[in-house]
Amino acid sequence: MTRATPVPDTVTIHVPFRLVKRGGRKEMQLPEGASTPRRPDDALVKALARAFRWKRMLDSGEFASISELAEMEGIAFTYMARLLRLTLLAPDIVEAILDGRQRPELTLARVLEPFPVEWSRQTSDR
Repeated sequence: MTRATPVPDTVTIHVPFRLVKRGGRKEMQLPEGASTPRRPDDALVKALARAFRWKRMLDSGEFASISELAEMEGIAFTYMARLLRLTLLAPDIVEAILDGRQRPELTLARVLEPFPVEWSRQTSDR
């Protein structure tokens, strides 16, 4: 006669993580070294898309000034000016954001803070 190993009623698994706000929603952040597929941050991607679209509209001569474009878009000049600065981000940072590979602390609020124009300094600071 064989004896069956008793099976516990519940199994408890402990996974260390913390909740962080990203783009107005909460996201689970796993500890350093844990590999999980990242999704692009929708708020960052949308901000980049808007910034590069507005820059293209200004560069084309379609609008004479940021003020004129902001009025047409129905948004505040100051907000548009802050977002337009995103077009000065280093290409590797923009690519990382679009691929969802940016560091977890790189949120829209953080990227809207003043940053150096020199790409080499952005990479080390961001």
